[in-house]
Amino acid sequence: MFMRQERITQTRWRPAPYLYSLWIVLITIGWNCTGSEPPGGQGAKSSGRNVDGPVFTDVTALAGLGEFRHDNGAFGQLWFPEQMGAGGGFIDYDGDGWIDILLVGGGVWSKYSGRSDVPGLWLYRNNGDGTFSLKSEETGLAGIVAYGIGISVADYDNDGDQDFYFTTIGENMLFRNDGGVFTSLGREAGVSGEAIWSASAMFFDADRDGWLDLFVANYAVWSPETDLWCSVDGKTKAYCPPERFRGLASSFYRNNGDGTFTEQTAVAGLGDERGKSLGIAEMDFNRDGWPDFVVANDGEPDQLYENNGDGTFTEKGMLTGMAYGERGEARAGMGIDVGMVDSSGQPSIFIGNFSQEMIGVYRYNQNGWFQDRAAVSRIGRASLLKLTFGVFLFDVDFDGDLDLFAANGHVYPVRTKTLDGITYRQPAQLFLNAGDGTFEEAGQYAGSVFQMPMVARGAAYADFDHDGDLDVLITENGGPVHLWRNDLEDGHYLRVRLEGVQSNRDGIGSNIIAVIGNQRMERRIRTASSYLSQMEKVATFGLGAATVVDSLLISWPSGKIERFVQVAANQEIRIVEDSGIRAQQPIVNP
Repeated sequence: MFMRQERITQTRWRPAPYLYSLWIVLITIGWNCTGSEPPGGQGAKSSGRNVDGPVFTDVTALAGLGEFRHDNGAFGQLWFPEQMGAGGGFIDYDGDGWIDILLVGGGVWSKYSGRSDVPGLWLYRNNGDGTFSLKSEETGLAGIVAYGIGISVADYDNDGDQDFYFTTIGENMLFRNDGGVFTSLGREAGVSGEAIWSASAMFFDADRDGWLDLFVANYAVWSPETDLWCSVDGKTKAYCPPERFRGLASSFYRNNGDGTFTEQTAVAGLGDERGKSLGIAEMDFNRDGWPDFVVANDGEPDQLYENNGDGTFTEKGMLTGMAYGERGEARAGMGIDVGMVDSSGQPSIFIGNFSQEMIGVYRYNQNGWFQDRAAVSRIGRASLLKLTFGVFLFDVDFDGDLDLFAANGHVYPVRTKTLDGITYRQPAQLFLNAGDGTFEEAGQYAGSVFQMPMVARGAAYADFDHDGDLDVLITENGGPVHLWRNDLEDGHYLRVRLEGVQSNRDGIGSNIIAVIGNQRMERRIRTASSYLSQMEKVATFGLGAATVVDSLLISWPSGKIERFVQVAANQEIRIVEDSGIRAQQPIVNP
């Protein structure tokens, strides 16, 4: 028997925050009746570190991804956008249960450089044996010409397959999936936008009507004709800093439920003109059941958008203390993620920043304020000399808490030559969580890949080889892609895949809480996060030595709450809203 199920049929549309907190207390102390050990051992979570746990192996060439190379279009003019892209990530485009890889190829300025166009998108199909095959031609993605930036993947039309949005410098594109073949219809759907510079994009159900809306983070005003001349020595041109360019307001599109969207940026309260937005992460920081989100901005204050309970938003970054660094300065925010990293039950925001700015860490204190914890977390000093783009939280070692991955790489190949301790190519970093929101940099224990210098940009995770643990994909600016296989051997886990019925089909915006003993773990199904990239949309819980999850609570965007008990470890389950467990796939680590 894999589990015993109990479904709660109560429906809540807009619960008060204290009701949500009551649910947490109930599942943590009232429903824990089996006495299972929490991850890490008896009683409270062990503070010991098994730093030898996760070991990553670079399998890029073995997987068949070695031919890919991002092209930033550089031809000696040092144009501003060349340093910023590009993203990539994971999509199961054919619905076979094996996660595929979608990469942004970049672009060239053929009108000015005389260079031939390069593929805008590369789609690799997972063969189910650790290898991938290029399928851009067969899926309708060959011949896409654009200066590509990032992707966001979701089933926006609720028809059961994975569509995606493609941001560019120019006209953005929406690709509808029809049986594994894609059709570009951004203009017809009303989401192509103006010919501007967009960065990250996020599908989420802002008004909880069951249809995914779209937020697009726009960056700066730039064109080949308006590029500026900057220099380090007064003689030779260098890349200009972002403050030399005017920012762009982001865009918001409301899903009409018929395959089209309506632009409602101003109506939704999202039309801040300062712009220079790069990373986005969805959350429900105040526990009212409505999706909020945070935006990382480059040289402008970071933003926190609180949902007003009707799909419109109020910006509260400055009021809540997460808009600026510890000295009151606006930092160069790139990638971003949010998660529960300690036992406080409150979310922490992680923001990748410029070198000499360190990664930003802000924990909500339930009194309406975020506390700066970069130094306390022990991430600040370790990240001080790095320029971090892709950043995400995941339980890499299956001990029950969320660890942090940072993909690093500078933007100034000339200026870094004279900076002490700061290089242009930089290694990635892995920070293992001690269980209390403090971290240990542990890349030196996790494989030689963490010694590899890169000009990294996008970063994402997924279980591409179906062994339960989470693997990593990294994109480089003007360089190759990297697929790192996680060869973790110890620890149990549970993977949860959702399918909405009243909620959106992907279950985006759902909150999942797993309880083992007195250990409570929380995950959220989302798009966006990191930088220009897409994670898999499966919640993975590391269970340590435990073989059973005592309680599993699903809070759907529709307001439905479902609870399952005695869920066996080492499997992936698919839960259909208001229908229970519909699929169970046991997985055994090799």
